[in-house]
Amino acid sequence: MSAAVLDTAACWHCGQPAPAASPWSAVVDGANRTMCCPGCAAAAQAIADAGLADYYDNRTEFAARIGDDADLAALRAYDDAVDADDVVFTIEGIRCAACVWLIERRLNALPGVTHALLNVATERLRVRRDPAVAKASDIIAALRAIGYTAYPLDAERQAAHLERERKTLFRRLFVAGMSMMQVMMYAVPVYLATDGTMDADMRALMHWAALLLTVPAVAYSSWPFLRGAWMDLRRGVAGMDVPVALGILAASAASVVAVVRGHGDVYFDSITMFVFLLLGSRYLELDARRRAARALEGLQRAAPAMAQRFVDFPGARATDTVPAGALVPGDVVLVPPGQAVPADGVIVEGDTEVDVALLTGESRTRALGPGAQLPGGAVNVAQAIVVRVTSSARDSTLALLVRLVERAGQDKPALALWADRVGAWFVLALLVLTVVVCAGWYLVDPARAWPAAIAVLVVSCPCALSLATPTALAAATDRLLRRGALAVKPHVLETLGRATHVVFDKTGTLTYGHPVLRQTVTFGGASRRMALQLAAALETGSAHPLAQAIRDAAGPAALVANMVNQVVGKGIEGEIGGRRYRLGNAAFVAGIACGQIPGGQPGGVTAVWLGTTSGWVARFDLVDDIRPEARDVVAGLRAAGKTVVLLSGDDDEAAQDVAMQLGIAHALGHQLPEDKLTVVRGLQREGAVVAMVGDGINDAAVLSGADVSFAMGQGAQLAQLHADCVLLGEGLRPLEAALDTAAATLRVIRQNLGWAMLYNVAAIPAAASGLLNPWLSGVGMAASSALVVLNAARLRRA
Repeated sequence: MSAAVLDTAACWHCGQPAPAASPWSAVVDGANRTMCCPGCAAAAQAIADAGLADYYDNRTEFAARIGDDADLAALRAYDDAVDADDVVFTIEGIRCAACVWLIERRLNALPGVTHALLNVATERLRVRRDPAVAKASDIIAALRAIGYTAYPLDAERQAAHLERERKTLFRRLFVAGMSMMQVMMYAVPVYLATDGTMDADMRALMHWAALLLTVPAVAYSSWPFLRGAWMDLRRGVAGMDVPVALGILAASAASVVAVVRGHGDVYFDSITMFVFLLLGSRYLELDARRRAARALEGLQRAAPAMAQRFVDFPGARATDTVPAGALVPGDVVLVPPGQAVPADGVIVEGDTEVDVALLTGESRTRALGPGAQLPGGAVNVAQAIVVRVTSSARDSTLALLVRLVERAGQDKPALALWADRVGAWFVLALLVLTVVVCAGWYLVDPARAWPAAIAVLVVSCPCALSLATPTALAAATDRLLRRGALAVKPHVLETLGRATHVVFDKTGTLTYGHPVLRQTVTFGGASRRMALQLAAALETGSAHPLAQAIRDAAGPAALVANMVNQVVGKGIEGEIGGRRYRLGNAAFVAGIACGQIPGGQPGGVTAVWLGTTSGWVARFDLVDDIRPEARDVVAGLRAAGKTVVLLSGDDDEAAQDVAMQLGIAHALGHQLPEDKLTVVRGLQREGAVVAMVGDGINDAAVLSGADVSFAMGQGAQLAQLHADCVLLGEGLRPLEAALDTAAATLRVIRQNLGWAMLYNVAAIPAAASGLLNPWLSGVGMAASSALVVLNAARLRRA
């Protein structure tokens, strides 16, 4: 609503009545504006003083009433709890697009704030700032000064807010349903009395009763459509609510005129049924969206607020309860059974099982013991454990995923934008068609002009078209997350479905990224188990990846080595059971074992030799092994018609070896980060749509440059922050799930759009020709919307 048409007798800011000779005012655009209270006066003056008075020219409705200023001293409590440089707030009181403009402009002008972005759909505000300059309390106070309630993201509080919205929608649906049933009680006898058995007075009584029962449905239940249409018209936009509101108002006006005059058709049954069915479709849509968001809400609520930190470990066993955000690397915490791990860490004491379903999508628990890495957010389900923190809570695995979730949904995918554009043009065409139909029938049969126009408006409401894409994408995103893939960008599914090339990094992506023991060759009658135990005893305490691979293969230690000495670049030697052993490269071990190296040096593996004074004992062949699911994933991509490419920073021999094992025809080694990006850019210039899968810091550039990108869940955070989708947990199975889901999603979207178009092509001519009356049109419109939502819900089946 523009400033020119606002009621000057009301509060300039909130529109509520101002007392006579109000003592409160604000100077806006050089004029003294009347206010209803000191809160509104302060908010309006703050907006004007910040140079943002254009807000009042662009807003589509009044702001919320502010009331007295909050006690800002109480806001200082947020500063200690929120000290990250990237923080998310929940905003209440958003009314229209002008609110988004005002909030972003005001915060971007604050000292220390580098970027503020408000997602109007989720009512969440992301602020990048310098915590030393722009404190959380300063941001909240600035928002309150201009009339908005803000607080650091609280999933429970926001969930309660969404639940209130759901209950409000249900109440509107209930009122519409009650009105519809009662109106039908009066409409059916009128329809049946076609033989003149109902006199005029009784018919009039039935119509007046139906009119009174229709008022709640129009005035209360249909308010969201009327309000949405008014806002669209004020902005000069033909939104989806416009034909709905016009249909309701036109049918209501015609019916009221007929009742007052005592002759003519009434449509109260059609109006109430239309409102009820349309609200039912919206309720189904809301439920589908809530189901799709439930997993993400659970992820955001998974982080514990408090932690039990040991005062002095391993001495005293006393603990203090501290905020999880206050933990720093090196702290030791107690994690009781049933609680979430507050930050990434390593188990110091205790054997347990943990549930990582929220983080990785795994349905089974993991059995972990001392020395095992534990991600923040994992739930301890067995017995109490002691964990040494390795990263702060805000840098934990869970915190990263939450930040990625916050990035998701900021933009609409291309398909949704296309549907919005088509819907807008469809509404304009529909309004023109309605006028033409009404005028045409008026020339032929004036009595049928108004019913035909109403039927056209109602039957062709583009709700199915508007729901076709977002409901499918919401259901598909939920399905992806439950199968271990977090879609951060909105275009992941549609772009993956169109991808012609899939480019893989090698180390850490197709392979584990760390050495594993492929085989053990023994000499002189030594057993494999004894050779591994001897090697593991020598490697006890070594942090070298090769040492870790040998210890993992050996299992629990059974031997102890003494007088251990590590020779850098060669190996390690020590005494076990009174005998001297060496473990390392062939030349180093030959110095004690003597004699020729048995079997020669194998190729394609890293060979670690074990020998003693009496000769050679064993050779351990270690490799960066290929992930077991990699063959199936690559085969599935090739079967889907996609060209698979391998780019590796390793030498050509290693890259070609992996490519040969996996059936990849195109492989290049010695690829630096800029080389990988050059290859991808070259493919794109040739018309290819490229999907990139990587895990390391050196993959960040090429992940950003690809059309759609996937980062491994156990990879570098930088890679994940530059990717469009994160494969949670370990392995490539989620990529396979993403490919299946992308194909299914595009198929469902095409079905939904096809059905919406087919329905309108059949229904609009029927309504225009007078074959459909308004109530049948309402049934058809609501049924088409429900069909679209239910079809999209099929994607949730994993």
